[in-house]
Amino acid sequence: MMAERKSFSIKSWNEDDRPREKLLAKGKNALSNAELIAILLGSGSRHESAVDLAKRMLNFTQNNLNAFSKLTVNDLVRFKGVGEVKAITIITALELARRCRLEDALQQELITSSKTAFEMIHPLLGELPHEEFWIIYLNNANKVLDKMQLSKGGLTGTLVDSRMIFKRAVELLATGIILCHNHPSGKLNPSESDKKLTQKIKQAGEALDIKVLDHLIITEKDYFSFADNNLL
Repeated sequence: MMAERKSFSIKSWNEDDRPREKLLAKGKNALSNAELIAILLGSGSRHESAVDLAKRMLNFTQNNLNAFSKLTVNDLVRFKGVGEVKAITIITALELARRCRLEDALQQELITSSKTAFEMIHPLLGELPHEEFWIIYLNNANKVLDKMQLSKGGLTGTLVDSRMIFKRAVELLATGIILCHNHPSGKLNPSESDKKLTQKIKQAGEALDIKVLDHLIITEKDYFSFADNNLL
């Protein structure tokens, strides 16, 4: 007797296990990352459910959502069961999530610690494949006046012009600045050139009574604070 063919359709699952129904009944926080992606996929293939397909896709990036969000359309369509429309849907959803996070960060007005500065700047720098140098300008109450990209470089460095830093600071009547740059390599510790540059900018600011409050090195998941580590 021929074995009964297994159904991979989500419609055949128990209602509590279906991602859409589960979201409606229990809320979005009850769903796993794979279940959320399965909703975006809409369907799997003849041999695989949408949830199993989503799990396989996430396994490709070791279940790291940040890495998953960097996959391109060409990367996604390599998974059997994912066409161009599904790939575009996933990328669109992840990009909207990134923009929401960036919008929240840009609305932050007050810097109270290295952590709040990191949370503000990380959406801009954390996932970049190249190095960028940014300045956060503050008034004497540590309210943010502006954020400026000073330079953009390669994988291992970028040029920094102190004159451009303080030109903008004078225009804004800023009394403090926070230096920020990313390390695409993921290495948190500052290099000797990072330390020398920080001291150079700090000394230039003293002549204008503009204080370097911190220098943050940003990676994809963490940060290093010069102020917290007594390097200023």
